[in-house]
Amino acid sequence: MKEGEVTMYTCGPTVYGRPHIGNYSSFLMADLLRRWLQVSGYKVKHVKNITDVGHLVADRDEGEDKVEKQAKAEQVDPLTIARKYEEQYREDELSLGILEPFARPRATETIREMIAIIAALLKKGYAYETGDGIYFSVEKFPRYGALSGNTLENLSAGARVEVKEEKHHPADFALWKKCVGENSRHLLRWSYPEGERISTTGEDASAGFPGWHIECSAMSTKFLGSQIDLHTGGEDNIFPHHECEIAQSEAASGLRPFVRIWVHRRRIDLGAKKMSKSLGNVFTLPDIVSKGYSPLDLRYYFLSVHYRTQLKFAWKGMDDARKARRRVMEWMHETETWLPQEGGKNAEGVRDPWMQKFADVMRSDLNTPAALAVLFDFLSWSRLNKASLSASGLEAVHSFAQMVRETFGCFEEEAREEIPADILALVAQREEARKAKDFVGSDALRGKIRARGFEVRDLPEGPKVERL
Repeated sequence: MKEGEVTMYTCGPTVYGRPHIGNYSSFLMADLLRRWLQVSGYKVKHVKNITDVGHLVADRDEGEDKVEKQAKAEQVDPLTIARKYEEQYREDELSLGILEPFARPRATETIREMIAIIAALLKKGYAYETGDGIYFSVEKFPRYGALSGNTLENLSAGARVEVKEEKHHPADFALWKKCVGENSRHLLRWSYPEGERISTTGEDASAGFPGWHIECSAMSTKFLGSQIDLHTGGEDNIFPHHECEIAQSEAASGLRPFVRIWVHRRRIDLGAKKMSKSLGNVFTLPDIVSKGYSPLDLRYYFLSVHYRTQLKFAWKGMDDARKARRRVMEWMHETETWLPQEGGKNAEGVRDPWMQKFADVMRSDLNTPAALAVLFDFLSWSRLNKASLSASGLEAVHSFAQMVRETFGCFEEEAREEIPADILALVAQREEARKAKDFVGSDALRGKIRARGFEVRDLPEGPKVERL
């Protein structure tokens, strides 16, 4: 909407447990999009929230708060749970090479902004109050369902939302829940309409907590304004979450569209089932690392598949990703040792056919598989032509490599792991066996090294050992 600048909002995690790797697939997609926009010359104002209250089990308007449920299980304060898992999430993002956003608002710190939007919706007639809360009237918003296809005509009674007699329509969703009835035990609560945190529990209709959907509308509006360029998330967010965001945001501000472009990552599956905490079939980032992979191997794996493709996670895919990422990094190191040749190919011979091709496929709906294909084609071409590159041509090769680094964010050097002394001893024994042309012994020692989780590779400058 503003020349040269992009406003971008990403639905962040609900911090009631360490996010699983499927959650990170949508965060990585958002990071890739942001990086490519920045590489392309845009200034990106990126906001990613922390949901630490109001997200109820099964994404409904009734039931337990996910954070409070975990707090009861661990017998601690809900905000202690939220901060614990927020810290783990941020550690994971850092190790995955995800850029820090412009702002990372917490839902619990944006309550007054939510109440202000609710007040506007009540005043304009889009919301109504019942005995247990304040609800958005979907019938008052004719465009409800345009994003997901779940129009009022297509929604059956009780779909995703429990039918309550006080509701005007079964699909009406909660903006605010009062601390009455089953919610009287809710620990995270605020006064309405003041927005002050309340420490006492019990039946109290003047106290309550926000619905899940209103949170993102308030947090995006606070930092990015009433209309934004891009909004990202996982495909599970499309309905009801993002559909409800659109309705309440446009109804409150009177401006349309709330979001110019929505970008959703298809989910990650394990065989025939999606990866889900509720199904108990999830892997966390520490699980990946415990198997000897780098977090950046996972980043490469997820970004190597187009974001509209439903990836079926497999360890073979992780192996392939590790090998491919290593191959690229070795090439990048190698180019630093190349020397320019007088009268060789100049920058145009590199920039025009190769950098332009990479940019074209990235601009075509973030076609990362095609972009990586261009990268590997260029890798082979540059090696074949390294002896015929001028100084400007070689500089263009380095520029191409840097563009790829900045775009994919997974080809950076990581801290080298200290190789155990006994592994180094086995490597030295194997090298002696090789020099003595004892290839049977050499292979046996390689097998021992591999069984310990390390790989030895024979390079011109000597053996190199790395964790598998």
